[in-house]
Amino acid sequence: MKTRTLRPDKVNVITLGCSKNLVDSENIITQLKANDYDVQHDSNQEANIVIVNTCGFIDLAKEESVNTILDYADRKSRGEIERLYVTGCLSQRYKDNLEAEIPEVDDFFGTMELPGLLARLEADYKHDLIGERFITTPEHYAYLKISEGCNRTCSFCAIPLMRGDHISRPIEELVRQAEHFARNGVKELMLIAQELTYYGLDLYKTRKLGDLLEALAAVEGIRWIRLHYAYPSKFPREVFDVMRAQPKVCNYLDIPLQHGSDAVLQRMRRQITRQETTDLIAYARKAVPDIAIRTTFLVGYPGETEAEFEEMCDFVREMRFERLGVFQYSHEEDTRAYDAEDDVPAEVKADRAARLMEIQREISLQLNEQRIGREVTVLIDRKDGDHYVGRTEYDSPDVDNEVHLDANSAYLRTGDMVTARVTDATEYDLIAELVVG
Repeated sequence: MKTRTLRPDKVNVITLGCSKNLVDSENIITQLKANDYDVQHDSNQEANIVIVNTCGFIDLAKEESVNTILDYADRKSRGEIERLYVTGCLSQRYKDNLEAEIPEVDDFFGTMELPGLLARLEADYKHDLIGERFITTPEHYAYLKISEGCNRTCSFCAIPLMRGDHISRPIEELVRQAEHFARNGVKELMLIAQELTYYGLDLYKTRKLGDLLEALAAVEGIRWIRLHYAYPSKFPREVFDVMRAQPKVCNYLDIPLQHGSDAVLQRMRRQITRQETTDLIAYARKAVPDIAIRTTFLVGYPGETEAEFEEMCDFVREMRFERLGVFQYSHEEDTRAYDAEDDVPAEVKADRAARLMEIQREISLQLNEQRIGREVTVLIDRKDGDHYVGRTEYDSPDVDNEVHLDANSAYLRTGDMVTARVTDATEYDLIAELVVG
């Protein structure tokens, strides 16, 4: 291998898509830095090598990925960069097509081909870095990917095609990584996976998410542990016992439910009914009375009638979820739903998404107003003009509510955890004042 210090190479890693992709990019950066590369993330500074980490989840994400690749391919043609590599989900799924259509790219790599990408850059894959990772997020929080792949059979989802079967990471390996993060100032861990609740079945022959939470909570320096992307069917309910008993585990659960109509849930192959979902949410709220539940719904699935959509709206009104997002159905090749006719017009999908979010806006405002006068712990994420902006344990970065504090009232630093009293609320934000003493 050539000595990195004798070369002027600078690498810019571009990340598209979800937090799971971000973790993959951070692993790429960690390995390249260990090989003495000068690496930047999503940077505007000049770099002669660009790696685009793509998303292939839905049509809009694929379009963004292709446009980004084409942009850098054009820059390469103009001599602005020397080498261009593409990795990630889109590359995993459409490598042959992309190679034929965008020959300016020097090489394409799939989601599990990090060693091959490194070899193309004359860099060694350093096994001793497992458990360590450079983070691109603010230093006080980090994503911890506990598994890869998914064994579920949801008819609309292409993730198993791009990420393969579920593979859990051992508890001791995850604890080592959490300890590494804590030593470097991380206070909040966000556990992510394609499917959290399946964790451990492959390694330990039983679901081990609760045991993993207990082990991570024992790591000194970690203050919050947050759960993302849990599947509702066969949910390991002992997780709620850990959440209630362990202060470090946030009273927060991200659990995509996708629909409120039994007929649509059956066509989606979700392995759960509306009543079973209702029972699970009721159990969660009884076990952890202050829990905030984040969910997502999918509108416009093939054959979705107006009556079925209204069932979903009624379900949202009944459940009053603390956090909710909406996706419009994307007709994905090679999924089980692809054989069905994509018969809900685009304008109807958009209208239904807007109507569902309008229902949620009203619910969110009412729930936020109920917090006025209460004291909350706030983790400060940034300073924005005359305000500090932070989050409570009920909120994840980028997708959930924020808390705004007057920056003239005190001097705070990013990563500080403070007590504040809520004084006002909007649909998606809280206004608060610092509690001193």
